[in-house]
Amino acid sequence: MTFPLTWLYAPGDRPDVVHKAIASGADVVIVDLEDAVAQGRKEYALAATAELLSSHLPLPVHVRINSPLDIETLTGLPGLTALRVPKVAYATDIQQIAAAAPGVPLYALLESALAVEHAYAIATAHNAVRGIALGESDLRADLGVRGDTGLDWPRTRTVVAARAAGLAPPTQSVFPDILDLDALHASCAHGRSIGFLGRAAIHPRQLPVIERAYRPTPQEIEAAEEIVKAAAEDEGAMALPDGRFVDAAVVAAAQRTLDLAARDWEP
Repeated sequence: MTFPLTWLYAPGDRPDVVHKAIASGADVVIVDLEDAVAQGRKEYALAATAELLSSHLPLPVHVRINSPLDIETLTGLPGLTALRVPKVAYATDIQQIAAAAPGVPLYALLESALAVEHAYAIATAHNAVRGIALGESDLRADLGVRGDTGLDWPRTRTVVAARAAGLAPPTQSVFPDILDLDALHASCAHGRSIGFLGRAAIHPRQLPVIERAYRPTPQEIEAAEEIVKAAAEDEGAMALPDGRFVDAAVVAAAQRTLDLAARDWEP
């Protein structure tokens, strides 16, 4: 499979923006019917999204839902790839959505302290769950966190819960400053270092930065190739000439690096 690294949000009440997002080069487009749409525009946003999804689309399109009507209206449409469920706090929240949208893949957004505490239960709530991720804006407010480091524990907890549940690594939450691309790159590098894979974006200009940050570097690819080659020649644990110790876990990690470099990676 080709694993997505870039996920671009677009407001559901702006069909022109949604179509630009589809043509942006993002791996996945997320049509937002929740926070990005004013209350008076919800009905129009749903109708426009249903029209968009009435036919197959050239890339995966997820919808961040806002109400039970969204689920009823969109389930079964040929262009719908998955639903993103905001403000999930309990496993039963996901189970109810899965019952209402049979066969539709679900992504749970954890946006409160309670949700983080229940991360593993949510991740394993139903076989429709394909991933979990943080909604950091709401979580930051819930925790009263001012600095970025205050979110590192919930981030790590989410990464561990996803792995324990056998899900793909979580994607990072959106970076709100669309102009500071250097800070975005640094934030992505930190996210990658603690186990995230890929990131949601709110503007197309963020996409190449995210892609670059999450792809293995030439040095990482070279090191991985050396490990895989050495393992093919000599099974079992060994030490490379430069002193690096290689065992089965190291070889598996190196192979994942090569697969990700080719964008042919399966968690």
